[in-house]
Amino acid sequence: MYLGFDIGTSGVKAVLLDETGVVRHQATAGYSVSHPQPLWSEQDPELWWNACIAATAALKAGGAPLAAIKAIGLSGQMHGATLLDETGTVLRPCILWNDGRSHTECIELEAAVEGFRDKCGNMAMPGFTAPKLLWVRKHEPEVFRRIVKVLLPKDYIQYRLTGRFASEMSDAAGTLWLDPARRDWSEELLAATGLNRSHMPELFEGCDPVGELTTEAAKTLGVPPVLVVAGAGDNAGGAVGVGVIEPGQGFLSLGTSGVVFVVSEQHHACPEKTVHAFCHCLPKRWHQMAVSLSAANSLAWLARTVGMEVAELLRRLEAHGKTETPVLFLPYLSGERTPHNDPKAVGQFHGLTNATELTDLTLAVLEGVAYSFCDGFDALQSAGAESREITLIGGGARSPFWRQLLADALDVTLDYRTGGEVGPALGAARLAMIGAAGDDIEATIRRVCAQSPPEVRYDPQAGRTAYHQAKLARYRKLYALTKVLHQDDA
Repeated sequence: MYLGFDIGTSGVKAVLLDETGVVRHQATAGYSVSHPQPLWSEQDPELWWNACIAATAALKAGGAPLAAIKAIGLSGQMHGATLLDETGTVLRPCILWNDGRSHTECIELEAAVEGFRDKCGNMAMPGFTAPKLLWVRKHEPEVFRRIVKVLLPKDYIQYRLTGRFASEMSDAAGTLWLDPARRDWSEELLAATGLNRSHMPELFEGCDPVGELTTEAAKTLGVPPVLVVAGAGDNAGGAVGVGVIEPGQGFLSLGTSGVVFVVSEQHHACPEKTVHAFCHCLPKRWHQMAVSLSAANSLAWLARTVGMEVAELLRRLEAHGKTETPVLFLPYLSGERTPHNDPKAVGQFHGLTNATELTDLTLAVLEGVAYSFCDGFDALQSAGAESREITLIGGGARSPFWRQLLADALDVTLDYRTGGEVGPALGAARLAMIGAAGDDIEATIRRVCAQSPPEVRYDPQAGRTAYHQAKLARYRKLYALTKVLHQDDA
């Protein structure tokens, strides 16, 4: 058996695979995000560790044979700044991927390094790790002086599991301290934030073994002292989970955030299009990525606001049979990355009248998220990404209604495959399986990550393109016209 942990934004998911690669057990344990000030988004790393313990206990309670586990893999939310002192103690809450406070520091960072975007392959954005450290150096100098290690969320759990400071290429590329083409830390980029290589964890490929569980960690989790592999950032982990491992393959992820991800055979940077160009978690592979900061989270926000479950909102919409609404929704509840790089962008409804119903709001949210993916697809295409096939993954992709709407709005065929609903935790478990094999890595990768046939294929429906193209134009115009309202001199 092989255990995968995904350290997500809203909770930990644990997945257990058998020797044939079939998911036998799953469990989750949730936690909350703190927003102590506008644009801030933080979490206590101890929540992640406690959730790993709780999720493992839930697996055991569900009959999972924990004693049969042979290896553990990790995936996790990217970009989070987890700061440790010389004793390994966390210095402050982790600053998360959807934190927007470091906009000014992004400008300063790019100005400090000539050819910054060429060196890291990406535009500096507040979500990335490096500008967060500039913010800490400026606003919390006592904390900054005590920093000995900077870890990403899943890498903090790696530390708690093995006692080692380790990361891997896909997650490290999202810090802006990695040279993705060389797959190594850049001393120059680190120096621009007042850090050096000693502050960074050791780098591995995602399927590489890092070490074994410590005696304490094994006892706490109730599993044997097995091998732990390096793992993956959540998006690369999701790709491994559905077999998106070769150039031209891609996926669309409807998670808390939204991602369009396409594998490339080498590093293709195009930062001027706000497209991310990162390493894949598997050797000799890279990927391009467009990101929407609030995808399934937008629907969760509406459900929370009206006091209903997401499933009930979708049930009511489908029962009503509504497929069009005059209401527009901009899903910028946490600002936006692709294509705007605007941490101050705000969510909004437009077109409300006395006739507006809850089903209109629900449909508008589903459409607004779809249109944010349209922007991401356009950015990727302009950056030269070539995708032969697109697989749907993520929690939001469990809705057949939303899947079809996405195919219609994007005017592309989308495949929903077995494993898409499991997400990055499946990829983490597969990486554990690859790392434990110890034989021909490429052959093992292709065997373990073989792509299953589509469970359902969603072709664009005839006659829906015109509706969505017209509404997409209004969606883009609404942002352009209202952008000035949420900007200030800063």
